[in-house]
Amino acid sequence: MRSSGIGMLQRLAHEYGVQTAYYDVNRQRQTASVEVLLAVLQSLGAPVARVEDVPQALRERRQAAWERPVEPVIVAWNGQPPLIELRLPANLADVPMAGQLTLDTGERRVWQWRGVDLPLLWESKVEGRRYQVRALDLAERLPNGYHRLELEVAGRIVESLVIAAPYRAYRPPEGEGGRAWGVFLPLYALHGQRSWQSGDLTDLEALAAWVSQEGGGVVATLPLLPTFPQQSCPYAPVSRLMWSDLYIDVTAAPELRTCGPAQALLASDEFQRELDLLRRAPLMNYAGLMSMKRRVLEELARCVFAEPSPRQRALQAFAESHPMVEEYARFRAACEKQRAPWRSWPQPLRGGALKEGDYDEEARRYHLYAQWLAHEQMEALFRSAAGKQVQFYLDLPLGVDPDGYDAWSQQGVFALGVTAGAPPDTVFVRGQDWHTPPLHPERLREQGYGYYLACLRHHLQHGGILRIDHVMGFHRLFWIPQGCQPGDGVYVRYPADELYAILSLESHRYRCIPVGENLGTVPVRINRTLREHDVHRMYVVQYELATEADQALGRPPRDSVASINTHDMPTFAGFWQGLDIKERQELGLLDERGVQEETMRREASKKALVAFLRGAGFLSGPSTDPGTVLQATIAFLSASPARLVLANLEDLWLETQPQNVPGTGDDFGNWRHRARYSLEEMRRLPQVNRLLGEIRRYRSSGRK
Repeated sequence: MRSSGIGMLQRLAHEYGVQTAYYDVNRQRQTASVEVLLAVLQSLGAPVARVEDVPQALRERRQAAWERPVEPVIVAWNGQPPLIELRLPANLADVPMAGQLTLDTGERRVWQWRGVDLPLLWESKVEGRRYQVRALDLAERLPNGYHRLELEVAGRIVESLVIAAPYRAYRPPEGEGGRAWGVFLPLYALHGQRSWQSGDLTDLEALAAWVSQEGGGVVATLPLLPTFPQQSCPYAPVSRLMWSDLYIDVTAAPELRTCGPAQALLASDEFQRELDLLRRAPLMNYAGLMSMKRRVLEELARCVFAEPSPRQRALQAFAESHPMVEEYARFRAACEKQRAPWRSWPQPLRGGALKEGDYDEEARRYHLYAQWLAHEQMEALFRSAAGKQVQFYLDLPLGVDPDGYDAWSQQGVFALGVTAGAPPDTVFVRGQDWHTPPLHPERLREQGYGYYLACLRHHLQHGGILRIDHVMGFHRLFWIPQGCQPGDGVYVRYPADELYAILSLESHRYRCIPVGENLGTVPVRINRTLREHDVHRMYVVQYELATEADQALGRPPRDSVASINTHDMPTFAGFWQGLDIKERQELGLLDERGVQEETMRREASKKALVAFLRGAGFLSGPSTDPGTVLQATIAFLSASPARLVLANLEDLWLETQPQNVPGTGDDFGNWRHRARYSLEEMRRLPQVNRLLGEIRRYRSSGRK
């Protein structure tokens, strides 16, 4: 391909928001191949099956951009009237225009203009036609909300969503929750004496009660969203709009008191034997546990639907007020009837249309009932925790299962033929493919961000703190064409201003603190933008740790969530022993030389950490065993100005087994490791009580 053709392809990529090159972790420039650019452009809707299609596609793209008078989404920060760039063919500049702004309260504001009376910003000639860009100023402050702007130009009506949002996200008033602390543990890992195998929502309530008694105010866990029974990864949910039926406490269902068949099933010797085997298993058996819960829940659903009752009327009212749940129930039932992913279903099922006969009615009723019960128990959980002044730190994953409900019901806003991931770095030298479909930035805007808003609200209405997984995706996301290696992907840009505006507005509406997961290779501008918008960041010791004693750890920022590690990292004891280095060697990510270099770097980091903690007064005496250094590190974090300090409960007893080793699938039992101790046992462990007491003391006083 000649250089002129490559240049034209790159210009087309730019028009679609595709970066044709990026700098990797070693500051080496990586340029996308022609094949990858064509594949990504196709997934964005560009009519380019081959290189020869590029010139025409470029002309069409530029012309389409100029033919739309205004952008589909406009941001008005802090209620200031937005300056709207109005694109007009030069021959229409003298034509009268009408504008109507409908506020989300229903109030309407109406204007009339003539193009020639508006300030001219610039002119341009596109495909032989001259256009003008004029400044349209609504000249009035706007209340916070989502408003609809309609413009009529020469008989044509175009609409735009106007997002009027506070520039800074919600943060509690001074003195309220400024030095909070809490604990982290995945709910599947939590278990108690009454648990079946994993923890359920009643166990999570018990954990919140314990944290409250210890003086803490936050419980953090992994996503509580539904997955298919055979799927263990919580970051590829069936939906980001529902709750997981895996975590329902079956024994707390009101129907159980009067449902004889469910009572008989629970009491049967066979059921109890199966339950005992599950409890003894060292790893989570998602399919097995879900099967046992479903058998009981199905009996309960039959009892509810059998005859009219107050509970049946409550379920019907829930279904009527949550139409998406009804559709979700039909989808899950259709999946079970078809016994195949939706992408292989016949039309019109594949296109999103389901009718009676496409699914088993009893299965639909089960999924509807399960969602209702999960909704009730989640509501009760959050009410109970709020009464104990405990907030939940919820987690909104970046992606969804491509075979799941969201991908099926929201096909228009997901990009096809590509997956999201990350380029190679020092840890993942081959890059990462998360196997989740990315959101299509333009279709998301054209939809008015309805799906994104629904996902946010599903979480914000309950959580006092919400972690936004991979917040770099607000700016750009790494797309990998199907069939390509992760290292072959390219970055696609997203409308960051609009995403931050929605997050800020919704955080204020629900009084919820947003936290952006900003770990890994993060451009400086992204952290700067997080600060500007008051979106809290993450400060993680294992990411921050340097090899120089005076720089081993910086100072956790006030607007941060500080922790030693995350669910994707080795535990403190595993890190101290270098177990993660051995794992990377086993995976082929490090050769012998790499192991030696990484081991030397780790030893230098450990020495630097010890020296730093001694110099800061958190460590004294000669001991450098992991327990002593862990306590000093926790003390350092707890004495910091960070708004929230999270302690990984498994670190407190020096667990070495990580919850997840990214990029390894099920080879390491990822997302299946149950905590070594039950909740009752944790509460009696001296080292756990001692360390929680240290956190409480430092967080209360703010001094060493």
